[in-house]
Amino acid sequence: MIVSICVGSSCHIKGSQKIVELMKNAVEKHHLGDIVTLCGSFCQKHCDSPGVTVQVNDTTHTGVTVEGFHDFFNNQILKPALAEKEGF
Repeated sequence: MIVSICVGSSCHIKGSQKIVELMKNAVEKHHLGDIVTLCGSFCQKHCDSPGVTVQVNDTTHTGVTVEGFHDFFNNQILKPALAEKEGF
């Protein structure tokens, strides 16, 4: 699973550095380093959307915020990663 967090100007201002930190910590906490590849990207062309843009594989998610991070992580990263780990 490839997780790409936008670190372009607009997302940087919206807190992408904190989302990167939260994502890194959550991946480590759940021992997903063998399944999840974290990377940064420049503008993903969703600058008008609130929050940070995060792409998970081929799906783009907008509006990721510090307040909503844990729900985003649990639904879009953790559940699919655990299913992949278990071979489903």
